[in-house]
Amino acid sequence: MTVTADVTAPADYPAGQLDSPALPIATAHRPGADTVDSAVAQRGSGVEWRTPAAGRPLPPSSDPFFRAPSGFAAQDPGTVLRSRPVELALLGVIPQQVTAWQLLYRSSDLHGDPEVAVTTVLLPKGANPDAERPLLAFGAAIDAVTDRCAPSYALRRGALSPGSITQLEWFLVANALRRGWAVTIADHEGPHGNFGAAREPGYRTLDGIRAALRFAPLGLRPDTKIAVWGYSGGGMASSWTIEMAPGYAPELNIVGAALGAPVGDPREVFLRLNGGLFAGFPAIVIAALARVYPAMAEVIDRDLTEQGRRLLDRVRSLGPIAALPWLVGSRLENYLLRPLDEVLPELEDMFDDIRLGGTAPACPVLVVQPVHDQVIDVAGIDGQVERYREAGAAVWYIRDRLSEHFSLLPLATPLSLDWLADRIAGKTLTEPTTKTIWSVALRPEHWRGLVEMATTAMRVTLGLPLTAESEQVTAEAPELAA
Repeated sequence: MTVTADVTAPADYPAGQLDSPALPIATAHRPGADTVDSAVAQRGSGVEWRTPAAGRPLPPSSDPFFRAPSGFAAQDPGTVLRSRPVELALLGVIPQQVTAWQLLYRSSDLHGDPEVAVTTVLLPKGANPDAERPLLAFGAAIDAVTDRCAPSYALRRGALSPGSITQLEWFLVANALRRGWAVTIADHEGPHGNFGAAREPGYRTLDGIRAALRFAPLGLRPDTKIAVWGYSGGGMASSWTIEMAPGYAPELNIVGAALGAPVGDPREVFLRLNGGLFAGFPAIVIAALARVYPAMAEVIDRDLTEQGRRLLDRVRSLGPIAALPWLVGSRLENYLLRPLDEVLPELEDMFDDIRLGGTAPACPVLVVQPVHDQVIDVAGIDGQVERYREAGAAVWYIRDRLSEHFSLLPLATPLSLDWLADRIAGKTLTEPTTKTIWSVALRPEHWRGLVEMATTAMRVTLGLPLTAESEQVTAEAPELAA
């Protein structure tokens, strides 16, 4: 093996893959393998990683690309450590007409300690990298412990990710790409699937934004306008993003955020879903938070039955859509050696930590919530909005009477993207309001967006280009928002 730039490639790595220091641009060759070389020589773009084209992608826990390079902790948050082009596909099967890369970058965990994280960054296929465009930070509803539901895996061609919500959300993300926007989708739960943990989804998303701005092929600038969008579990992650931004990444030009059903108070959701149709969500959260919060780990070690331990082991390997039918009607009390009322007081500090609304976002915020949400009670979102406003945030709140949790996600997509497009265009806002309406789908100004969304869904399903001319869509984006 011949290696330049003092880069070492361990013998146990697959051919064509290279574990390299954070910043040098290196070339390595192993006899019989493809050359690994960097086409990204711009400062801050990291080392490009060439992976074999054949075969299914490896899940993050098995993929050497995700391993932390030596010395990464000394780099600034958001520093790109590695990059690689990837091919995306709907449900892992239908190739998508987009240009995509994955970036490994330096970030922070719940305690502020250095860690590596990954984001998938996207441009419409054929986009002019020199054109001015905004960046959308999309918070995926990962809602799982298994790394097979991480966007970096679930969105790739050949991925096997049964039960993933993220794969279905691609229909929605494609609408932002159709407008000509760049998109970053961080693995905001981190390498261990910390679903529900406080703060760190914000750190990983914000550092993913920093990495995207520094990644030369995207053609973005330090002052690029940034929009944040997420629904349900993705809305929770996006809430942490805008709550952490003023203190953690104040230099980012975040112009607005659209949050759909963003959880609000996880404790109330946790108790409300216990024993119901969606009892799988509390089980997934327990399995995830035990890795992060010692109080939860102690409850599991001391109070969980053997049957409960087997249940959590199973939940850790399932996507949410697969876990929910299996756990319909499950009650936490049936898996505890003590009454739930005795256990809950020991978890109150954890619940206080993960409650949203404790810090005011600096950007304008749109919140959309079903009044009759069967998963996330509207009262919890009312509370999150109230806490934001009491802390000084500007929040526009829409409560939808006719929609429920799952229908509001697609129905509110045109509203959310149009609202974000207006923020990108710098349009003047009215005074913050709370409106309870019959349905966002009944608003004539959004009917065009619903038709465009249906057209986008057809293109995604058939694997067609999202637009005939990507840059024309970029120029028209403000008009689409009007």
